[in-house]
Amino acid sequence: MSKIVNGSSLKPLSGIPPRQIVLLLHGYGSNGADLISLAPHWRQSLPDALFLAPNAPQILGMGGGYQWWGLNAFTPQALAAGAESAAPVLNAFIDRKLSEYGLTEAQLAIVGFSQGTMMALHVGLRRSRQVAGIVGYSGMLTGAAELSHDLASKPPVLLIHGSADPIVPVAALHAAKSELKRLGVNVTAHVSPGLGHSVDPVGLRLGGEFVVQALSSVG
Repeated sequence: MSKIVNGSSLKPLSGIPPRQIVLLLHGYGSNGADLISLAPHWRQSLPDALFLAPNAPQILGMGGGYQWWGLNAFTPQALAAGAESAAPVLNAFIDRKLSEYGLTEAQLAIVGFSQGTMMALHVGLRRSRQVAGIVGYSGMLTGAAELSHDLASKPPVLLIHGSADPIVPVAALHAAKSELKRLGVNVTAHVSPGLGHSVDPVGLRLGGEFVVQALSSVG
């Protein structure tokens, strides 16, 4: 199994050891340096949080991009298998960081974009100890058919998507919301009108507010 050892991070603004972790999972072909850009917008409200934006385990091409798994097919079966194949390395990274800082899943929020959202939902809903919350931008729920018996915890979930997304259609948000609600997960959703495969200021604000609320019950 490969290991996530690199990426970008931002230490707690307060200067004290982390009391929370916000894990930022980038999309296909991107890297941690891209998604860590969310952190400066949120850290004033989360001064004791460590923001971690690891690079996915597989290098993609020569341009500094990474992938959680190769997107060779887009069938539900292929996407589910891809997320499943990448889950062990992400779970190992989470375990390592929680242990390193003496924290628990209750002090961890997972935020994903696109393929990173697929990973956030896949891993976050299957960990036996419930994470504080999951934010998914411009992504989809993979492995829905298996989730009925794989679901191990029910953290609150926020899904955000652009109505004009040409990469992952907004229908993916509605499908994920419907399935998660059916399984008893507390899920809320926001669609940004006219937005493509990106995060707009409204989505940025809503994501930050959600993470703050999700982590507010743990010091």
